[in-house]
Amino acid sequence: MHIAITGNIGAGKTTLAEQLASYYGWEVLYEAVEGNPYLADFYSDMPRWSFNLQIYFLNSRFLQVKRIIDIQVANQHHTPQAGTASRRTVIQDRTIYEDAAIFARNLYVSGDMSERDYNTYSQLFANMMSLVHPPDLMIYLRASLPKLREQIKKRGRLFEQSISDEYLGNLNQLYEEFISSYTLGPLLILDVDQLDYAKHPADFDLVVEQINSRLNSVSA
Repeated sequence: MHIAITGNIGAGKTTLAEQLASYYGWEVLYEAVEGNPYLADFYSDMPRWSFNLQIYFLNSRFLQVKRIIDIQVANQHHTPQAGTASRRTVIQDRTIYEDAAIFARNLYVSGDMSERDYNTYSQLFANMMSLVHPPDLMIYLRASLPKLREQIKKRGRLFEQSISDEYLGNLNQLYEEFISSYTLGPLLILDVDQLDYAKHPADFDLVVEQINSRLNSVSA
């Protein structure tokens, strides 16, 4: 199966993905943050680097889409035998939908991406979508601005400390619009202001219980 975690910067996507991967034995597909050659430049000059960054993210996410397709094809041809691995499930840290519906759109609306670049980006995204299949379960981490700030400060990436409240707030609004209109498949919304699954096992158990309930419904 393909499980995806969506949410704003600092919502806790990577932490949850790693915990769930460890618990279930899933494979994690990480967002291309570490080693990204554009991120630091982008946060210091968004209009100059917005198009470059979004193309980089879109390309890396499309490579993940292709990997997911390869895994799904392999699973379809998998015949369980004694001593062999079972069908594989992947958990994805952020989806390709967010690249266009939230991040690129926000940059365009705010004037940090030109109409020419946004149109080119949108056409490329539309072409890629012909190969994209929605996840079997989308998990949305809903977080308030103070929670996002706390998490961003805690993980200590220097280039993220300059992110404005306005930028994060605009992203949160677009996330809510995206989630409210999401109809591509099963959706689980977690309020991470009320959860600390990294520190409290009971909170993680609650998350697992809700995921199991959704997955049982999908496979029924």
